[in-house]
Formats: sequence, structure tokens, C-alpha cells
Amino acid sequence: MPKPLMPLWSPEDLARYLSVPVKTVYSWNYQGTGPKYSRVGRHVRYRPDDVDAWLAAQAGGAAA
Repeated sequence: MPKPLMPLWSPEDLARYLSVPVKTVYSWNYQGTGPKYSRVGRHVRYRPDDVDAWLAAQAGGAAA
């Protein structure tokens, strides 16, 4: 049985999840400092697993 697909998040979904302005998410994309994202056509989408990995790396970097 195939693994169920995880929903992808839009920049607005990500901003809501992290409680940051959408403008911040787009700034991270531009600077290359935010979570890994993919383009679906002309739309930016995030996998929740990639977001969680990025958050863990951010927490690890703050402790070092």
C-alpha cells in the first residue's frame, strides 16, 4: 500500500505555523536561509518534514 501523501504548505501556511509574517517567509526564500522549498509551477510549497528539520537545525545552531 502506498504511503499517503503529506499535504504541502504554502508560504501563508508556513507563516501561520511559525507565527511570523508572510513577508519574513519570502525574505528567507530570497536569502536562502529558510526551510527547503519546492516550486510547483510558479507556486512555492514546503514539506512539513523539511520545515521540522530546518527548525531542529535552528535550535541546534542556537545551542552551539
